[in-house]
Amino acid sequence: MSAYATYPSLIDRNVLITGGASGIGAAFVDHFARQGARVAFLDVDDASAVTLCAALSQMRYAPHYLHCDITDLQALQNAIDEVRKTIGPIAVLINNAANDVRHALADVDAAAFERNVAVNLRHQVFATQAVIPDMRLLGGGSIICLGSTGWMKKNAGYPLYAMAKAAVHGFVNGMARELGKEHIRINSLVPGWAITEKQARLWLDDAGREEIARFQCLPGFLLAEDLARAALFLAADDSRMCTGQDFIVDGGWV
Repeated sequence: MSAYATYPSLIDRNVLITGGASGIGAAFVDHFARQGARVAFLDVDDASAVTLCAALSQMRYAPHYLHCDITDLQALQNAIDEVRKTIGPIAVLINNAANDVRHALADVDAAAFERNVAVNLRHQVFATQAVIPDMRLLGGGSIICLGSTGWMKKNAGYPLYAMAKAAVHGFVNGMARELGKEHIRINSLVPGWAITEKQARLWLDDAGREEIARFQCLPGFLLAEDLARAALFLAADDSRMCTGQDFIVDGGWV
């Protein structure tokens, strides 16, 4: 028997996840599918998406994958329309897609600025806009926007990513009251240093392990699954009175 919670309100609930083929997004797809939700996810990593769908093919509902570059706003809108036709009105949106590619401000030009904002911020706004009519029709819903503790810790090496992720928090706060009148909740889920395959491959070295041991209150690595379990709560009816909040999952980083 699992030591973790199950949420009856998530059974048959329609969930859309951006950037769901790998990393934290794949953990979202996995956990929601195992709760009995109808899950659709968008990504450009077809190979990882196919592997993930195959692994979850025996769930109550097999996840539905659509290839979509979320920086292309027309493609994003078309994909959301297709999701709606396939699984029905969207009750839960998880704005997960992002790319924390390292960069220096001196190397940023206008095109790089636009690319960074498009992949880390802009799609969250327009995906949210697109699903509000669905949630209005359903009498409510939950929008989960992925933030980051990176900008809170004043991390160096990705100023535009930090800027975009800080803006996510402003967007959540700016929408909470308006959407709340229609029983639509919007919150930011804020990961600390989650050790995904990508993070382990690119940036987790001995110095990183020492940093985690020094600054996390809780021992061990923060994993994608830890973020997924928090997302389940925010999507379920259990969080019905939670909106406009930052839910930080970082092992107690100090």
